Order: sequence, then structure tokens, then C-alpha cells
Amino acid sequence: MARVPVAVLERMLNRMPHRTRRSRGSTPPCPGPADRPRPWLRALGLTAVVLVGAWLGLLVVGNVRAPVGPMDTTMALRPSFTGGTRIDVSPLGALTLDSHVAPVRLDVDVDRLDPLRSQALVDRPERISGLQDEVARDVRHGTLDLAVRSCVAVVSGATALGLAVYRRPRRALAAGGLALALLAASGASAYATWNPKSVLEPRFSGLLSSAPSVVGNARSIVTEFDVYQKELARLVTNVTKLYDVTSTLPAYRPDPSTIRVLHVSDIHLNPASWKIIASLVRQYKVNAIVDSGDTMDHGTAAENGFLDPIRDLGAPYVWVRGNHDSRTTQRYLRRMRNVHVLDDGRAETVAGLRFAGMGDPQFTPDRSAAPGGGASERLAGDRLASALRDQRAAGTPVDVAVVHEPSAARETDGEVPLVLCGHLHREGTELLPYGTRLRREGSTGGSGLRAVERRYPDPIQASILYFDRDSHRLQAWDAIQLGGLGLTKAEVSRHLAEENQPGGTGVPRSPSPSPPAPSASPSGTSP
Repeated sequence: MARVPVAVLERMLNRMPHRTRRSRGSTPPCPGPADRPRPWLRALGLTAVVLVGAWLGLLVVGNVRAPVGPMDTTMALRPSFTGGTRIDVSPLGALTLDSHVAPVRLDVDVDRLDPLRSQALVDRPERISGLQDEVARDVRHGTLDLAVRSCVAVVSGATALGLAVYRRPRRALAAGGLALALLAASGASAYATWNPKSVLEPRFSGLLSSAPSVVGNARSIVTEFDVYQKELARLVTNVTKLYDVTSTLPAYRPDPSTIRVLHVSDIHLNPASWKIIASLVRQYKVNAIVDSGDTMDHGTAAENGFLDPIRDLGAPYVWVRGNHDSRTTQRYLRRMRNVHVLDDGRAETVAGLRFAGMGDPQFTPDRSAAPGGGASERLAGDRLASALRDQRAAGTPVDVAVVHEPSAARETDGEVPLVLCGHLHREGTELLPYGTRLRREGSTGGSGLRAVERRYPDPIQASILYFDRDSHRLQAWDAIQLGGLGLTKAEVSRHLAEENQPGGTGVPRSPSPSPPAPSASPSGTSP
């Protein structure tokens, strides 16, 4: 047998991989930094497998079809940062409820209605009393089935994906167990933060014409007893009527115990605003419109023709002057029959409510900040507060005060239950120290033509205020927001006054006559 030269053997050994079989008794080489395990990287990978697998499981097999009253629905859990419940009433829009806080959201899709049961409910509205227990029972059974199916879905999804990634049954089962633990923790969080009164303050997104019928009327609810069942049944009834077999939207029937006031502000010469206002008046059967100023942009006589559509809005129009409205604008509006111009503390009764207002003391169409502007606004607010005290002393107390600037509005604290304002182009509500509620409206004109100066246009905002017909106090309000120029999305969110929420007294807090503290508002500017 021929011998292999030593030089050839050495070359063959040098070409072989370094990972050779160790001889017995030899010590293994020390692992280098690159060979050391990285636990955090393994944990991160396992977490990704659990989350993606659980999500895929919910997406594929996590849906449950469940009847709710006369409706056939599909329920599902979806990952979310905020939780809550979304009810899709396709094609009309969707309702969002802040029902819980958890990393999962409950989605409910309305698929179809049972024609016989829905027609019976539409024809006989008194059956809603018997619908309450049925709807609550259906929702309870549906969510229980969804919980069981979701557990199976997340375990199956995470286990299958873990097996595909790791190819080790132990790792795959660990992923499934972690997915089940994550779902259980989410359920515990949802249970701990469950908010049954969220059904009283829904947010609607979709067709504006459907909002009044879906959200329904604001009513006085002063007890915790059966609130959730009653409101859930009312919501089912509203949706059922929208899906009437005639396929036509029902006429909105406002609650006769409420007075509905549309609050608008800062139209800024946007002609599209009049069509939106007219639509809201028709949809909500509005009793009166309140405009807290800045209807114009420069206040010139040439702009007066822009105001002519007010005559045909179909409701009384209460107006105060803003810092973009001139005395010329005010005189032109005074000549319209359905317009009530409020200035110098003047009070008028419109649609059963007593209004008083003060025009803005500044006229800054160039958006400048006049020296001493803040002081003049506070002085105007003081004058209005004095007029409110005189009205109360005369036995004709004012229900709603109207100004343009928020700093002037704060000076009326303690003298009136509600004060309306605008100016800042963003809506908001606050309860002042002495009991007066300040409601600030956004821009119903989407900031007018200046909206095109920004990359994203300002939204068009307005509010429907619900007043009790007997006490004249604010019960609730719907904040309405439409996409600005070029956008068509509509959102409506219901808000209840504190005393009108479940567990409240039902008695509005009366403003204290104590003099308010000096205002610390900044000097007046001109948005």
C-alpha cells in the first residue's frame, strides 16, 4: 500500500473545518463573545412569536356570530392600545364606547336583522321594556362564547407559529401558554376598568344624517339602577329603526322634554357653513341657534351679503359680535326678523330660554393684538356680569350668557348657569369655581379661508345643547366635528352634565353669587 507523503496530509488537515471531534479527556474551548447566549434576544423573539401568533389566531378563528335582540352580529376581539368597544353599523357609520381599558378592543359588526322581529319593534316601540333583559342576556352569552373562542384562538395561533419558528414542541407550548396568560391579563384589566355608563356617552363616526337617530335623545338619568340595560336596549332599538325593512331612515323624533340649541362660532366667511348649519337644524329639530361671533373676516359692508342665508335657516338666530365683526355687520343683522342681536348685556327670551350677551369690545380684522386688549375683554365681562345681576334682581334670571372671548366669559362666573363663547377655534368645556359652566365652541367655518394656509385643515365644529324644558338647565351636549376642507368624516360624541350622570343628584348645581377671583387670562389676541 502506497504511503501518503507527510506534506500532503498536512495540507489536507489545514483545509478541514476547525470544528473537529475532540479527543477524549480534552477540555472544550472557551466560548468567545460571539458564541455566548443572549437571553434578551431570545425573549424578544418569543414575545414577537406570541403576539403575532395570538393576533393571527384571533383574526382567523376568533369571530363569534351572536344574535342581539333582532340583530345578527359578529363579535371579535382585536389588539388595541386603548381598549373600548366599536359597534359598526354599516354603511351608516360606527359607534365607539369607552367601555374598558385593555390591550384588546371588542368589535361588534351588525350583519343583518330578522325582518319579523325588527318590524314588530318598529311598529310597537313599547316593546323596548321587554327588550332590555333580552339584549343584556344576548350580550352576556355572546361575550362568554367570544371569550372561550378567543382563548382557543390565541393558544392555537401562538402554538402553531411557535412550532413553525422553533420546530421544538416545548418552545411552541410555551408560546401558547404565554398567549393564554396575556389574554387572561387583558380580560382582568377589562373587568377591573369596566365602565357601564359608557353607553350613555357614545361617539359616532359616519354619515351626519344618521347621527341623531343612532345616538338618540339626551335624557335625565339620575339612578344607577338598570342604566346599562336600558341604554343598551335603546341603542339596539335605534339601530333597528335605521335598518327598517323599508330601507329608509326614520324621522328623528326629539324628546319633547328638551330644548335643543345649536351652538356655532367663528364661521369666518366660509359659505359652506350655512349648508352644514341648515342640515343640523333639520336633522336635530333645533329650536334655536347661538352664534358666539366672528361670523365675518373683515367686517366690511361688502361682506354683508354673506349673511343673507341666515333668513332661511329655519330657527331663531342669537348673535353676539366677535373681534372680526364690525358695527356695520351688527346693524345689518339687526334688520333680519329671525336674528336676535345681543350687546351691552341685553337679554331676550328665545325658544323658551333667557339669553343675555355682550359684543366683543375689540375690532381686529387684521388679527393684531391691541394694547390693553385683555383688560378691555375683562371689563366687558364685568359689565355683562352686572347686567346678569340686574336681571336676577328684576325676577327675570338669565339662563345662558353669550360672549366671544373666553376671558370675558370667565367674568360671569357665579352669575349664570351657562356661558357660551368661541374665539380660540377649538372646543372645550370647564366648570368655573363658582358654579358656572363655560362651553367654548370651535370654528364652525374651519377657520375660513385661512384653513388653506396650513398643511392640515382645521375641522368644522359645532354643538347641540340639550336643555331641560322645565328647569332650563343644560342636561347634555353633542360635540359635532366634520373634517375640514377636502375631508368628509363626521364624528359626534355625547357628553352628560355631571349632575345628570348615573349616581348624580339630578339637581343642577346653582351658581354661587360670590364674586369671582380676578382673571389671569392673557391679553386678547385675534385668531
